[in-house]
Amino acid sequence: MDWREDRIGSAARGENPTLLATTPAGYAVIGDVQFLPGYSVLLSRVPDATALADLPRAERVQYLADVDLLATAVERACRAHDPAFRRMNIEILGNTDAFVHAHIWPRYEWEPEDIVREPVWMYDASHWRDPAHELDARHDALRASITAELNALLASEA
Repeated sequence: MDWREDRIGSAARGENPTLLATTPAGYAVIGDVQFLPGYSVLLSRVPDATALADLPRAERVQYLADVDLLATAVERACRAHDPAFRRMNIEILGNTDAFVHAHIWPRYEWEPEDIVREPVWMYDASHWRDPAHELDARHDALRASITAELNALLASEA
């Protein structure tokens, strides 16, 4: 089975190649596509939870705290890697994938003027399928920076 068919299970088994780090409530992964470099996702550790409300309150609060840590790590890494870093967008949508996950989107000044102030989903759908935006070795340095920032934040929380 392809790891994409079971993103949470593959992360739990150490088979998900996008895994950045494990948090108390989730698995931090870098996005399969990187048209906005640093795009990451926090997957809940609870594979059968289809909505945030499915998690018991204590787990939900921990998950949201972990989203904050991942967003902070992505922001720090992206700000250091690109002076055009603008801000962070955090989204928990659940419209397509039926498992709890939060999108962490860095935003940049170099984005097209008609999109830079809009939700990421205003980008043409081709951005998600264009091989030019696939996660690959070009993203290794940024990926390593996000992982280091996240691990430092997790260590400071312990």
